Amino acid sequence: MVEHISEMIIPEDDTPGAKQAGVAEFIDFMVANRVPVSGSRDVRSTEDAIEMGKGAQASFLLGIDWMNARCLSEFGHSFLECAPEQQNSLLEELAYKAKFRPTTEVGREFFRMMRDYTVVGYYTTKIGMESLGYPGLRTVWPKMPGCTHPDDPEHAHLREPSSTMAFQRSTS
Repeated sequence: MVEHISEMIIPEDDTPGAKQAGVAEFIDFMVANRVPVSGSRDVRSTEDAIEMGKGAQASFLLGIDWMNARCLSEFGHSFLECAPEQQNSLLEELAYKAKFRPTTEVGREFFRMMRDYTVVGYYTTKIGMESLGYPGLRTVWPKMPGCTHPDDPEHAHLREPSSTMAFQRSTS
């Protein structure tokens, strides 16, 4: 659902969309690690940051449940099983104040978070920066080392760094 909604927010047209930029993985990482992309209050301590992160994660998960429940009650299907017109109708209701309904506060908060995560995730990738015509790409990006194991994008088969292993041996 996250990948689908992010692609609806930044679809592929003459430039790659959110799906091709890997935005869903960014959002999954941020939500799983309780990293809010925008805050409604000042962060003045580690405890504040932790609380904001927990709140963002809880709101995000509640929003996914709300989207499916709303679609089930209105269309008889979960969000992903709805027709594209039904999905668009619901997202427009959440995105535009003119289409606001009093019972959609949770959905509106979820859409705001999805929009914010999608935009940050997209425009911090090479694809997003290229779509903006960011000039720094010509000088900075070619010097970036990149992933040294593109055949393992989930990093499931990485070994522990050798410097850590050497440190552990010297302290045992």
